[in-house]
This record gives sequence, structure tokens and C-alpha cells, in this order.
Amino acid sequence: MSFSVWLGFLLAAILIAVAPGPGAVISMSTGMRHGYRAAFVVILGLQLALICHLALVGVGLGALLATSETAFAAVKLLGATYLVWLGVKKWRSPAIRVEARVAEGRRGLFGQGLLVNLTNPKAIVFIGALVPPFIDVAAPQLPQYLIVAATLCLTDVVVMSAYALLASRLGVWLDQPRAILMQNRVFGGLFAMAGAFLAISSRPA
Repeated sequence: MSFSVWLGFLLAAILIAVAPGPGAVISMSTGMRHGYRAAFVVILGLQLALICHLALVGVGLGALLATSETAFAAVKLLGATYLVWLGVKKWRSPAIRVEARVAEGRRGLFGQGLLVNLTNPKAIVFIGALVPPFIDVAAPQLPQYLIVAATLCLTDVVVMSAYALLASRLGVWLDQPRAILMQNRVFGGLFAMAGAFLAISSRPA
């Protein structure tokens, strides 16, 4: 992969990361409620899912989701259900102030981030459409896929961290019971909306 091709891919990766989606929502929600350190654990989960998506594309399973209505619908339903469940859980969360909160286990937060991205079939299909044009089939492909994975993950970590840090700062200012309940309702609604939009979505063209 030449430097000019990599720059083009980097720009595409930045645009993908900045576009709001379930990953941004869970990063902001966790940052606002538990702080950046907890959100970073979620962000690491998001990155493992990205690597899994890229591996699926590399072995050709991304093409299956792009062409099979049944496979796409099954993964889409799973992802939509999980997002709606997160929304209901967030909506029903009590108004617990920062100093009184019991930190969630890192494993639980990591799993949330992993599942949010892993159960999004549109992400797999999108990566399947984005990555191949940047891969030189005449050159060794493993080093190119490693470069692509590092670029996608580092870009996403930076962008999701920015979302989480901004939300964590707002969380300090909004650490009052009524404001916390409002945060829970807003993010719960956003998760549910993301699940609903995923449920009614079609495969990317």
C-alpha cells in the first residue's frame, strides 16, 4: 500500500469514525455516566469488533452478508434487539450521583462495546465495500490488512475518545438527580432509536 493510497484510506476512516452511530452513543453514554477510563474500556471493545469485521471481510464472509438476505436479516435482528435492550436498561437506570456509583466490571463494559459493533451487519458490509479497493492484490495482502486494521482502530479510538471525553466533562456539570435521569432517558432513547433504525434498514447498496 503506497503512502498516497494510505492517505486516501485514512480520510475515509476518519469520515466513518466521525459519523454518529451506536459506537459514538455508547462511548458518550459511558463517558458521561462513568468517566473516560470506563469509556475507554468500551472503546477497546469496539476496536476488537472492528478487527473481527475486517477478518470476516478478509476471509470472504462479508460478501455473504452483502448477498444473503437471510444472513443479513439474522445478524441485523440480533443487533437491533441488543441495542433496544441497552436502551431500556439505560432508560430504567436510577439517578445515582458520581461519587455514589459502583464502577462496573471492566469485562462487562468491554463486552458491551464488543457486542454493539459486532452485531451491526451494516458495519461489516460497509467495511467489505470500503477496504478491497485500497488493497493491492499483486502485493502481499497480510501487511496491507494489518495497516488497514491499525488505521481503522487508531482513528476510531481517537474519535470515540473525543466523544467520551466531551461527555465526561458534561457529566460533571450535570451530576444532579434530575439531570442524571434526563441523561438516562436521552441515551436510552438514542439506543432504542439506533436499534429501530437498524431493524428497518436494508443492506448498503
